Amino acid sequence: MVSRLTSYFRESQLELKRVNWPTRQETVRLTSMVIGLSLIFAVFLGILDMVFNYILVQYFI
Repeated sequence: MVSRLTSYFRESQLELKRVNWPTRQETVRLTSMVIGLSLIFAVFLGILDMVFNYILVQYFI
């Protein structure tokens, strides 16, 4: 059991060394894109919610 666990961690470590990690610049750029698109989508959904709320209040409630 211990040898299998040790083998698993060694293989995991070797696999992580083979990973092609993004550069700092790529990480910052992609993270900024995700945050920006999330904010745009949140604003869009907020406006949509206000419109639906207005319609419901004016015509149904």
